[in-house]
Parts: sequence; structure tokens; C-alpha cells
Amino acid sequence: MTTISIRFEDDFLKDIETAMRDNRYSTKAEFVREAIRDKIKDLEKEKALMRLEKVYGASKRKTTDAQLKKAREKAVRQLAKKHGVKLD
Repeated sequence: MTTISIRFEDDFLKDIETAMRDNRYSTKAEFVREAIRDKIKDLEKEKALMRLEKVYGASKRKTTDAQLKKAREKAVRQLAKKHGVKLD
């Protein structure tokens, strides 16, 4: 494990110590490590959402109401056939 040194202003350090006490962290290192892990998770989520937005917005094709209706009817027919339900 590598050791790093971080400097904090006194007021910020007091805030950290209060949060540690309130949330039962035993050491500052434990508190900082978890804060960094949480930040990494947040950044990964942000990155995934950005990829999703790219994919979601990639299609230039517009679906009409008629196409949606046709797709729904086809899905209902397939499900009815699969489950042995007779449609009128």
C-alpha cells in the first residue's frame, strides 16, 4: 500500500472529524478511502449515462403512431399464441 499526504484547512478537517464521529469511522484514512470510492462510483455512473445518452439519441428513425399500434398488435398475437389464448 502506498502512503500519500493530504493537507486540509482546519475548518474542513473539523467537518471531516464530525462526519467521522457521526458515522462511526475509526480513522481518517478509512473515511477518505470510502469517500474516494464513492466518487469513483459516481464518475462511473456519469460515464455510463453519457454512453446511454449517445446510444439513445443515435437513431434518426421516427416511429409513427400507426407503427406502434401495429407492433403492439403483433406482440399481443404472439403472446396469445404462446399461451394458447384465442383472440376474437
